[in-house]
Amino acid sequence: MRAALPGGVLPRAAVALVLVLMLLVIVRLPWVGDLGMHAATIERLRHNLLHPGNPLVDADTPSPYYSPWMLLLGCLARVSGLSVFVVLRIAAVVGLGLLVSGVWRYVRTLSAARTAPPVALLCLLLLWGPSLFEWSGFLGLNSLALTVSYPSVFALGLSFHFWAWLARALRGEGGAGQGWGVWPGLGALWAVILLCHQFTGVVATLGALATVVAARPGRRLLLRSGAAAAAGVAVLWGWPYYDFFALLPAGADLEAIHRPLYQHLLGRFGLVLLGVVALGVRWRRDRWDPLVVFFLLGAVVFAAGGVSGHYSWGRVLPAALIPAQLAAGLEAVSGGGRRGVVRAGWASALGAALVLGAWTQAGTVGYVVGRSALPGVVAAKYRAPWAGYQWITPWVKYGEVVMARTAPARQIPAYGAYTVAPGYPDVFLADAGRRDAAVRRYFAAGTAGGVRRGIVREYGVRWVVDRGTGVRDAGLRAVARGPGGQVLYRVVR
Repeated sequence: MRAALPGGVLPRAAVALVLVLMLLVIVRLPWVGDLGMHAATIERLRHNLLHPGNPLVDADTPSPYYSPWMLLLGCLARVSGLSVFVVLRIAAVVGLGLLVSGVWRYVRTLSAARTAPPVALLCLLLLWGPSLFEWSGFLGLNSLALTVSYPSVFALGLSFHFWAWLARALRGEGGAGQGWGVWPGLGALWAVILLCHQFTGVVATLGALATVVAARPGRRLLLRSGAAAAAGVAVLWGWPYYDFFALLPAGADLEAIHRPLYQHLLGRFGLVLLGVVALGVRWRRDRWDPLVVFFLLGAVVFAAGGVSGHYSWGRVLPAALIPAQLAAGLEAVSGGGRRGVVRAGWASALGAALVLGAWTQAGTVGYVVGRSALPGVVAAKYRAPWAGYQWITPWVKYGEVVMARTAPARQIPAYGAYTVAPGYPDVFLADAGRRDAAVRRYFAAGTAGGVRRGIVREYGVRWVVDRGTGVRDAGLRAVARGPGGQVLYRVVR
């Protein structure tokens, strides 16, 4: 193990293998979670760049999903004529490239060791826990495979570049911090990250604050950092597609969704404890170590969310995980001048943890080859992605309204249709609760036909998607059948 980690060949080969796997995953683009939301956002922008409206329902509202990155992807879709899923694959390749290059640049500000970047990247992807975990904005290999086309990955990649640029500016390397010009650029980049993915933007903010605190800058650099923050706030204030600051009090609507982030912590993140030990070692060497400060800021905010019941604050957890994972890798390749036997022991422990983390996430290979090609013990770790709704597209046209329950409502808008109620919380949709109630009432077993027809007229419903044993109404005619016994009904009156 001593030769494996510090030697450099094995980490680089492992990173190359992971990147090949990720590129093959992008070709397949497994669907789970928010992919339909992002596809729908691009679809709306393709049709109307200036006034796209709500991405999920037929309503003229802003949306926090209309970010600078999605606007660029919408322009690409509009100009090229490519399908949204091809555009999302392009977004995935760009996001993955930004992430890898960003980690490389940021780690270079922390260590001069040649093997530091590949080992750090492996730690970010594999040093998690013995239980499988996936969530947007979290960098586990399995999670990344499912979210690589999401704006969160793009924003994380930008965050690593942002931290690297900021660290060099504070040090004045290459003249980066000598003039005022670089600081508005840093502020604008910070704002773009916040606009593209708000939760990742909070992580980026804590990382930037840690970088500034650890650098202990003088008055001049503090003033320039303040100028960067002012420039960023100006960009946030001027973004025309949604009011960023209106999102600040919206966390109350998201608490129930994020409560699971505070459950099963050891199973999901237990291997990161090795990184916490590494942070302790770094703290003994330098009380102002940037990774230590970063970790403490993230841990405090995460803990405060759990204590106060603000579970949406759990999305800041990467601000504690990332510095711990990086610290674990850096101790294996740098070690602060420790004796060889200690360094070899640490590398062996880290290598074993990475192997365990890789085994936990081995089912990721199934997104390339399918479950049937996996050995039984690996197939047990594989979670099948969702089936799509492309089977409705020969009938349902762009902009038509489909009555559907929550699960299909998270996918159907990806193909251009609207649903009556959004499949996700929407802080800008004032009548979201009323829409949810209308869907529940429509599908309720005892609802009278007249009530159903009233809901259909109110929301302009043209189609209904439900299980074949679901709603019965004389005003519906079955026209197509899809996976899992689903049926597409045409509204005939």
